[in-house]
Amino acid sequence: MPRLLRAASMPKCIGCNSCMLACARVLHKSLSLGESAIRVRTAGGLRGSFVADLCRGCLEPPCAAVCAAGALKPRPGGGVIVHKDRCLGCRRCEEACAVRGIHYEERLGYPVVCSHCGVCAAFCPHGCLKLEETDG
Repeated sequence: MPRLLRAASMPKCIGCNSCMLACARVLHKSLSLGESAIRVRTAGGLRGSFVADLCRGCLEPPCAAVCAAGALKPRPGGGVIVHKDRCLGCRRCEEACAVRGIHYEERLGYPVVCSHCGVCAAFCPHGCLKLEETDG
């Protein structure tokens, strides 16, 4: 059964970046936060709560629809699969995503997007993230 990552309890987030580091390390063997598929940022304002920008697992992903090179293909259950070798670097996928769930990483030469593996959730010390099964 397909699974999707959800930022279910972000009010508990302390902004430690453990999820981002785990993602970058597992996905790209890197310690660069820029190579993480999940991006935790402050929501701003006086309260300073945190928000997680990540792929929401669209069944008909707009990022894949605008990819002329076919580098992004819809994933069963939602989201996309990245075919790194096909990416032209046009960055239209970034513009198409309304929730900032995908970003082009210059050093890698292709977009970084959540694969919904759940590694980040395993490293979150406060349980802010969880992997949910979907009917997809």
